[in-house]
Amino acid sequence: MFRVGLRKNVYFTRALVSPSCFKMGYSSQAARLEGKVALITGAARGIGKATASKFISNGAKVVLADIQHQLGQEVAKELGPNATFIACDVTKESDISNAVDFTVSKHNQLDIMYSNAGVACKTPASIVDLDLAVFDRVMNINVRGVLAGIKHASRVMIPRKTGSILCTASITGLMGGLAQHTYSLSKFAVIGIVKCLAAELCQHGIRVNCISPFAIPTAFVIEEMRQIYPGAEVEKLIEIIHGSGTLEGAHCEPNDIANAALYLASDDARYVSGHNLVVDGGFTSLKTLNFPAPDQVH
Repeated sequence: MFRVGLRKNVYFTRALVSPSCFKMGYSSQAARLEGKVALITGAARGIGKATASKFISNGAKVVLADIQHQLGQEVAKELGPNATFIACDVTKESDISNAVDFTVSKHNQLDIMYSNAGVACKTPASIVDLDLAVFDRVMNINVRGVLAGIKHASRVMIPRKTGSILCTASITGLMGGLAQHTYSLSKFAVIGIVKCLAAELCQHGIRVNCISPFAIPTAFVIEEMRQIYPGAEVEKLIEIIHGSGTLEGAHCEPNDIANAALYLASDDARYVSGHNLVVDGGFTSLKTLNFPAPDQVH
């Protein structure tokens, strides 16, 4: 009896790795997004630009949406004929709706929506001094803008019964004390949005996921660091950011997040939804007690 069960298990394991599996729609490594169309907000620089480049190199056509008109147009030209720019202020729902409609009118479909646009928070550190006007502005961009992106992407994806929606969250949305309260709260909300909407959209074959990066020395982060360390050279700020990581020999870069986005957007992640992919070198998975070494205790 035991032997029969063992043979069945062995057969099943072999079946999983048999060549026939590769005929079931798994993507090739050469062009994992071939034939796909993506819309990325906040695509003129940093993570958005790196992801747009990664998507295009994997066969996708990408619409870059950003509030920075000139820079966005320059990036689209740099990325080539499969990149198109559209001006988009994510605080205006009409801009997001127009960006979705533009994408569909140009490419006849929308397969991937990446709500990546966000803003840093420049408010005093203490809750006692919280500026609620700044809080409203940050939430309007980082939370409402993400929600509006998902709303309008869903509008065109639901009839097709397919689609991949991504959002940029943050490790500051996983643990307290890593950022100013307003920014951290906004990223906690993004992770919650993904969980909530994945529950509905799974019924329509649409996957919803987010990525939580570690601190990356993009222009976005460097601008924030300059508020903390006025007068410090960029090289020093980069050194500080890289030095705060925990994974020896590696630093988090925009391309690392682009790779995560490529995975989640592709058919490689066809059964992944409602997931927060943390790209932090293990930072949020550990905390040491900082006990003294044995030879330091007498």
